[in-house]
Amino acid sequence: MLAELRQKAQVTIPKEIIVKLGLSEGDTLDIFEKDGTICIMPVVVYPKKYLNELRKEIGDVKSKIASGEQPIFDNVDSLFDKLEAK
Repeated sequence: MLAELRQKAQVTIPKEIIVKLGLSEGDTLDIFEKDGTICIMPVVVYPKKYLNELRKEIGDVKSKIASGEQPIFDNVDSLFDKLEAK
């Protein structure tokens, strides 16, 4: 599909692509150049507070794994077997 570069460096993304990717007004797009190609990638932006909470939770789980407090399962079936045994 071809798109025309307009005033103020604006480009319209074809509707077929918008629909296929499930994009809507207000979505955030990362635009960058790589090897002479213009790339446009949809991204999700999370608040720093959420990311910090997630980092803390991951750190807590890693500590539990290291101490042996958090069980580790080789597969989902093992997890369900453990849950059903309770």
